[in-house]
Amino acid sequence: MVKVIICENEPEHREFLRSVISQYAMFNEPSIEIALTASKPEEVLDYLHDHRADCYFLDIELDSSITGMDLASKIREHDPFADIIFFSMHADKLKLTFKYKLAALDFIVKEHIQLSEQVIEALQASFLKYQQLGNKDGTKFIQIKIGERIQNIPYDEIYYFETSHQEHKIILHAVNGLYEFYGKLKEFENIDKRFFRCHKSFLINLQYVQNINKEQRKITMTNNKVCCVSFRKMKDLQAKIVSVKIPDKIVG
Repeated sequence: MVKVIICENEPEHREFLRSVISQYAMFNEPSIEIALTASKPEEVLDYLHDHRADCYFLDIELDSSITGMDLASKIREHDPFADIIFFSMHADKLKLTFKYKLAALDFIVKEHIQLSEQVIEALQASFLKYQQLGNKDGTKFIQIKIGERIQNIPYDEIYYFETSHQEHKIILHAVNGLYEFYGKLKEFENIDKRFFRCHKSFLINLQYVQNINKEQRKITMTNNKVCCVSFRKMKDLQAKIVSVKIPDKIVG
């Protein structure tokens, strides 16, 4: 899902953006959703403590000590890949985006005669970038398709994969929930050195190993879920943990 955040202090402009984006998503692209509609930058910063988003529509003058430019800088610190689209009455503020080195995707002037079209074009550009991000070599995301929706999931947010009871499907256990989709575990075995196929039914992220019980051949992950380890994989697992410099978590 492309998660969109709107931060606009003027109610009519905030509602305009919400309406245009939600209607476009409803009729054209179900992989887009509005995660937050905020009137104050502090709301966005609070959201970013525990969540992430992919695309931000930001006014510059937010009637706060934190400007849209300041907010964009903080977003960049949090996520260098996020798309930032400024939505402002002041066309002369465009040059500030270069001064702040924000790499904004677009700058939309509110008085433009074709405002809806500009918002949709910016949204489409953001979605295209989102699609490309998941398919580009060297990125730290996997891209999966669930029904008509596309989801990019960072490696750092994946606990483990397991085979589903439903044939030809995989369940991905992630920080933000579960995702079930068509695929095979072997397709993901070599995406990054942190992932290890410990069992025919499990592919784990070694970052999230809490402990390993050799006698029971069980791995407890940091989300307290338990994965199985096959007998022949135990020795390889111990070596793999050392190779990726994860502290010893083996017991029993």
